[in-house]
Amino acid sequence: MEIVTKIAPLVLAFIMLGLGLGLSIKDFARILKTPRDFFIGFFSQLIILPIVALTIAISLDLPSPLAIGLMIIAAAPGGVTSNVLTKFANGDVALSISLTAITSLICIISVPIIVINSATILGVTILKEISIIGVALKMATVVTLPVIIGMVIRALADNFISSKINIINKLTGWLFVIVFVAIWIEEKDNIFTYLAEAGLAVLILNVSMMLIAYFIAKKFVSGIAQQKCITLECGLQNGTLAVFVATLIFDDITYMIPTGAYALLMYITGFLFIYILRKK
Repeated sequence: MEIVTKIAPLVLAFIMLGLGLGLSIKDFARILKTPRDFFIGFFSQLIILPIVALTIAISLDLPSPLAIGLMIIAAAPGGVTSNVLTKFANGDVALSISLTAITSLICIISVPIIVINSATILGVTILKEISIIGVALKMATVVTLPVIIGMVIRALADNFISSKINIINKLTGWLFVIVFVAIWIEEKDNIFTYLAEAGLAVLILNVSMMLIAYFIAKKFVSGIAQQKCITLECGLQNGTLAVFVATLIFDDITYMIPTGAYALLMYITGFLFIYILRKK
């Protein structure tokens, strides 16, 4: 696991820096203009998604590492990928960016709370001496701080950064791929076994959560563009952050397997969702 533990924090910091470069104060102020749409997306992602994941883990009686791995990916915020696919789906990109920004900033608190408490519910013993505050502080270093630095750079050189934002998004996307290539290299002898074990659980989580978010949004948000946005935000998680959390709390590669499986699957279901919308 040496490759992953060394690469993941650095790559995540660069990805979060790229996220910050794409943000401005207006992305946060926009929440006040459409509070209901934001709240529905926020509640679906932060509350409903972990509950659905926990229900699946218990129902399928998953082995402890896979159950906690499923909770880690469910607790992770959306990433830049959700913003890109929302744009591709003709969804509300502004809402997507706002949701990604807020959930990414508060994840330093929400992720350790969800993961540590779900471990207690599932009866999983965490061998490392950790605390919610300790995990939050370590996450802040590679999550919150780079986002803030990126926003400051954007404010100081707005025109230049805005003209390069597409390149920045592509670069962060490739950095995301690097982490999972590292996992495949390091665990190539076991990866297919792990994927087979976690595949069904992550498929159920991804598809069921996108359907739940779709119908909740259909009932409560202001329009179709917002419905598309919230569905994709709840289906596309920040896999690199999930890998970092898994390495931060656990020493076993198995805890990362649902993250890797989900990261592969979410692109397929995301593009399939967009294809179905375009056919309609």
